[in-house]
Amino acid sequence: MTKRKFFAAPAAIAAVFIAGTATAQSVVDACPSPLRMADTGIEGMGDLTEAFGPFAETFEELTGVELVLYSLSNRTAAGTALQFDEVEFVFAGPSEFVLFQQLAEMDILFSIVRPNYGSSFVVRADSDIKTMADLAGRRVALKDVGSTSGHIFPMMLMAEAGLDPERDAEIIMAGDARIQVLINGDVDAMGGGNKDWDAVREQDPGTEYRLLAQTDTLPGDPVVMRASLPQECRDALRSTLGEHSEVLWESLTSTERNADKFIERDAYMSFETDPAIYDVVRMAYEVAGIALDD
Repeated sequence: MTKRKFFAAPAAIAAVFIAGTATAQSVVDACPSPLRMADTGIEGMGDLTEAFGPFAETFEELTGVELVLYSLSNRTAAGTALQFDEVEFVFAGPSEFVLFQQLAEMDILFSIVRPNYGSSFVVRADSDIKTMADLAGRRVALKDVGSTSGHIFPMMLMAEAGLDPERDAEIIMAGDARIQVLINGDVDAMGGGNKDWDAVREQDPGTEYRLLAQTDTLPGDPVVMRASLPQECRDALRSTLGEHSEVLWESLTSTERNADKFIERDAYMSFETDPAIYDVVRMAYEVAGIALDD
């Protein structure tokens, strides 16, 4: 798919809504109503509505079907809700998608493709750590347990270097403090998303840092769709929403939470995401020796 930047003026949005009524009818005819959506990273209806309220409104304008936001406590609950038809969609990460696939057959409505999305290891430029294998016996900061770019793929990189991450290094799950503990010298290296590599240099411009290792681009965050929805409904949703992805993208990223998470250079929505591309995530779990349901 061609990578595009998505910007739309209010007048253009109104024009799209009018044009969209011709295709919206097929969604109304093919899909149940209302449709329900959860997010694996948000607990509580207030935060969920704040993050996805504009997206839900635009979804209904384009399809003619109400999108109800559904609060769930964690990714396990989200997977169960998909499995037992309590929700139709879950906004998830790559790791959640492969976890959900273990429970039942799953489909993808669209994914957020970020060409710069990946994992990086960073050390100080004057560090004697020259290769990933040199992390043996060192303190290493990672992000959160289960984070695709901040935990799973960094652990995979360590395993590929011949290390047993759980035994050969002291792993610190530092969460939001991961950048600061590296800057402070509390750890010898940090493994996180590619954005963290940029953030380290921005937050500590007076110190030189070195990129130790980096993955290829990782699959984007998918909106997981239960495959028990009728095929004609899934096809109609992808067709209708895909025709107006610019408007949908603008509404999704109009909130502070989603803008911070998704807006970066060359990011875009893909309505042609092959679920098979997430096999690399499953393989990363296996190489890292991490159970998917941990």
